[in-house]
Amino acid sequence: MGSLERSKKKVQLWKKAIFHFSLCFVMGFFTGFAPTGKDSVFSNHVTASSNISESPSSHPIQTLPEAAKVNRSLIAKAPATIPARPEQSDSTKLPEKEKEEEKEKEKEPKLTPRRLVIIVTPTSAKDQFRGVLLRRLANTLRLVAPPLLWIVVEPQTDSNQVSEILRKTGIMYRHLVFNKNFTDTEAEMDHQRNVALKHIEHHRLGGILHFAGLSNVYDLGFFDQLREIEVFGAWPMALLSANEKKVKIDGPVCDSSQVIGWHLRKMNNESNTRPPIHISSFGFNSSILWDPERWGRPSALQKYSQNSMRFVKQVVLEDETKLKGIPPEDCSKIILWRLQLPGAATSN
Repeated sequence: MGSLERSKKKVQLWKKAIFHFSLCFVMGFFTGFAPTGKDSVFSNHVTASSNISESPSSHPIQTLPEAAKVNRSLIAKAPATIPARPEQSDSTKLPEKEKEEEKEKEKEPKLTPRRLVIIVTPTSAKDQFRGVLLRRLANTLRLVAPPLLWIVVEPQTDSNQVSEILRKTGIMYRHLVFNKNFTDTEAEMDHQRNVALKHIEHHRLGGILHFAGLSNVYDLGFFDQLREIEVFGAWPMALLSANEKKVKIDGPVCDSSQVIGWHLRKMNNESNTRPPIHISSFGFNSSILWDPERWGRPSALQKYSQNSMRFVKQVVLEDETKLKGIPPEDCSKIILWRLQLPGAATSN
C-alpha cells in the first residue's frame, strides 16, 4: 500500500509541472504579439541605435526618462583649469643642448696620438757592468709614456743574461743576436747598430729613432722632446768622466731651435772641419731608411746600401738647416748625460 501511494504522488507532481510549463509557454507566446508603449525606455534605446546605424552622419539626441532628469542648476560647476605654462619646444632646446655639448668638448683636452719612440742599444759581453747598466736603463725607459720600442742587440753567446733581464722589464722590446766576431769594440758597436737599422728597415717600423748607450743618463723630458722631431733632431750632451773632475759638452749650438754650429771638444781646434757628432747626440725619423725619396735622399741610400749607419751619419751632417735643435730654447738645457765608466764599452 505504501508503494502505491508514493507512485500516485509522483504522478501528480509531474502533472502539475507539465501544466505550469504549458501555461507559461502560452502566456509568453501571446505576449510577444502585444503592442508596446511609446514611453518605454527600451523603445527609445532601439530607436536611437537604429538611427545611428542608418545615418552615421546624424547625431541623435536621446531623451532621458523623467526619473533620470536632474536639475542642472544643482550640479557644482567644475573649477576652471588653468592652462599650464607651455615649456620650450624641442626645437628650441636642441640648439641650447648642442651649444652646451660644444662647450664641454672645448673644455676637454684634445688627445693626440703619441709617436713611437725607437731606442736602439748595442751591448757587448766584454762590458763587465752590462747587467747593472741594462737594468738601470730599463728602469728609466719604464717611466716613459708609451708607445716605446726597445731594440737590444748583442753577439751570440751561451749566456741568457740579456734575455732574462729584458723579460722582466715590462717594456716592449726586440732582442737581436748576430754571429760575427770582432776585435775592435767600435766596429762591433757599429755592426750592432747596422743590424738594428736593417731590422727596422725590413719591418718598416715607423717612429723617432735614438741610439741609447748603456751608460746614458736621461731627463724624462728628453723623450717628450724626441717625439717633436719631424725629420732630424740634435741636442747637446754632457760627457762625465769618473777620473776627470770636469764636464765636456758635445753636440749642436742653436739659435732658438735652429742649429748654427757645434761644440768643439778642444778649445784650440781652429780647423774648419766639423767635429764628429756623438751617436747619442741626434735622432731621426726611421722612415728615411725605407722611404728616402720622401726626404729627397734616394741617391745617398744607394751609395751606403751596405752600411745604414754611415748613411744616417752622412744625412744628419749634410745639411744643418734641416736639423731641429732640442730643447727649442737655444739648446741650452742639458737633458742627456753620458757616464764614462772604467771597464765599460764606449762608443763615439
